[in-house]
Amino acid sequence: MRERWDSVKIGVVGSGLVGSTFAYTAVLRRLAREIVLVDVNAEKAEGDAMDIRHAQAFARPVRVRSGSYDDLEGSDLVVLAAGAAQRPGESRLDLLRRNVEIFHQVVPAAARAAPEAILLVATNPVDVLTLAARRFSGFDARRVFGSGTLLDTARFRVRLGEVLQVDPRSIHAYIIGEHGDSELAVWSRATVAGIPVAEAARTGPPEARRLADPAFREALVEEVRRAAYEIIRRKGATYYAIAAALARVVEAVVHNEASVLALSVQAEGYRGAEGLCIGVPAVVDRSGVERVIVLPLDPAEQAGFQRSAEVLRQAAGEAGLL
Repeated sequence: MRERWDSVKIGVVGSGLVGSTFAYTAVLRRLAREIVLVDVNAEKAEGDAMDIRHAQAFARPVRVRSGSYDDLEGSDLVVLAAGAAQRPGESRLDLLRRNVEIFHQVVPAAARAAPEAILLVATNPVDVLTLAARRFSGFDARRVFGSGTLLDTARFRVRLGEVLQVDPRSIHAYIIGEHGDSELAVWSRATVAGIPVAEAARTGPPEARRLADPAFREALVEEVRRAAYEIIRRKGATYYAIAAALARVVEAVVHNEASVLALSVQAEGYRGAEGLCIGVPAVVDRSGVERVIVLPLDPAEQAGFQRSAEVLRQAAGEAGLL
């Protein structure tokens, strides 16, 4: 990774709704000097590059262009957003076989063109495809990670912020495990300004006191789990929030922040997740994943995490990745 953000080059493989929205967000957030869009539909990528390029007049000069895999040469970071879209009513794991085959093609091509890059996986099912990206690229685990439960964690914090009537950025609470139906909330470690959520709820607004009810807490987490399905049912796809989440990860890398983000990583120190990529908090800096943060889980959370890991282990095995 270059020392200065204004010399950073980002590649985006897959110029669909997620990839193109991320590229647009990266321009507005001033995350790179050059962005290259690569897509099997070259005309679509070219159109996106043209459209995004015109936003420079309202942001900062950025070279935005479309190209082939060879044009990824010199990229500091490559966002992998290529793949089949999630259909209404389809789970993320249902996408597995289709998108593993796509990754068989795109990951080696990107790795050959940009052998020093960090790979950030956005395509679903992101945990299994992050493992696939590691296998197919041959890169060190620190340089290959996925968006994981970062967006789920954001949804969780936003919902808690609504209940507690505080800025979600003041809440530290995590969703871990599979980015999907088996994910779980770590209630035992959720805090507001260092105060456990359960305690903050007792002294908060009337609605916040509902957090003492286990049924209410479970309903809130289920709302987080179902969020993508509900958005897809209404508009066909999700892309704004995940683009913002990807931009946040890239920002942490580009600016060498050592930020703690919930990503799909090799979860060293988490019992039951050996050999997998799964959503847990990790420290992210210019090197990629600097280290994994091991959350102390209560017995119920540990059991839930192991169940989630088993879901991913079975899926990875069926895909021939284990």
